[in-house]
Amino acid sequence: MRRHPLLKNLRIINLSEKLLIVIKGELVRALTVKDAVGVGLGAIIGAGIFVVTGVAAGVSGPAFLIGLFVAGVVATFNALSSAQLAAVYPQSGGTYEYGYRLLSPAMGFSAGWMFLLSKLSAAGVVAIGFGSYFYQFLPLISPVFYSVGAVILLTFANYFGIQKAGKLNLIIVSVTLLALLYLFVGGISSVQKENFVPFAPFGFSGVAESAALLFFAFTGYARIATLAEEVREPEKTIPRAVIITILSAVLLYAGVSVVAVGVIGAEKMAASSSPLQVVAESLTAPGIHLVVTIGASTAMLGVLLSQILGISRMFLAMGRRNDLPGFFEQIHSRYKVPFVGIIFTGFVILLLTLLGTFEFIVRSATFTILLYYSITNLSAIRQPKNQQLYGKAIPVLGLIGCLMMSIALPWEVITSGMVLLLIGFGIRWIIKRSNNKRSLEF
Repeated sequence: MRRHPLLKNLRIINLSEKLLIVIKGELVRALTVKDAVGVGLGAIIGAGIFVVTGVAAGVSGPAFLIGLFVAGVVATFNALSSAQLAAVYPQSGGTYEYGYRLLSPAMGFSAGWMFLLSKLSAAGVVAIGFGSYFYQFLPLISPVFYSVGAVILLTFANYFGIQKAGKLNLIIVSVTLLALLYLFVGGISSVQKENFVPFAPFGFSGVAESAALLFFAFTGYARIATLAEEVREPEKTIPRAVIITILSAVLLYAGVSVVAVGVIGAEKMAASSSPLQVVAESLTAPGIHLVVTIGASTAMLGVLLSQILGISRMFLAMGRRNDLPGFFEQIHSRYKVPFVGIIFTGFVILLLTLLGTFEFIVRSATFTILLYYSITNLSAIRQPKNQQLYGKAIPVLGLIGCLMMSIALPWEVITSGMVLLLIGFGIRWIIKRSNNKRSLEF
């Protein structure tokens, strides 16, 4: 029997006892546990530990260490929900895919659209941040040239295959980790007890606000789930990688934060946009300020690399379902990457780097992230019992945590987030209508 021309590039495979239609030209499963952990840590250990810790110290004093613990617990619940979903549905797109399958197309699209908006905007901020940090290390040309060079370099690194991108990411993350470990070792002996008093000058509300701030710093672990289609043995690798990533990140944040507070105090942390560099300036360990500056630079590079990885795979997933133009689903025949999504992602980040990020979108990041992870937990709750690796209590607690933190958001942040979501649904409607017209003409 002859196949219809529209179906000639399709083949049917069996995955998790379900029949799925997959476009020919697949991504390659090349990422090991080590690679996946590297991607997760690269996404987490960036602006969060080098910047957000200072902001958190400003709203709660030394008690932001308690907020850090609370944020880590809530992030762990969300991480476990993501892990059990990705183990069963190892396709690109993460929560976008889970929302579609287990909740509704509207919920899936909401997750995917908000992911793209928040991560593209964040990538622009990170690129600008890298230029600023690297300029301190090598003040030869304008910081913006460093930012532009980083975006171009990392876009090409993604284009030439996930294995090359994974290896580069491991190098970047290793440098960042070594820098932070050196800061911890070099500063632990200089910790002063009096810097922890008063411990909670702003009471419970300050601790709660610091927890919300620091939660967003931990959310990079989801990048592992977004890349699930390129992970070897995803049902085993993803849960292990997610758990290792989140536990490592919590311990690292806790160790570095204790040293930072103990050396310079919460007030000095809050007064600086780069608190860890202020800490380094107060220490006598050989070359520690230079090491921390290099570590901050590579941290920004790691986040930017993981952003391009995750965003391009979300474009791929949404292109496959025609929630975005179909050309995003194209996969390079040689390098096995979504090359159209990678090029477009790099181009948008480059524009944001040159023109400046849109504050309207950046301010909505908190809402978009909470919406994304609420849909993750709802999807995990809807999974059949035999697929729930950690039981239903974990996603329920994760959902409660997201909802509780969302209560503290300013109304204008929620409103702007809803406006962006409505814009996304408008674009989706136009694309769907255009596709339907072409189908009728055919």
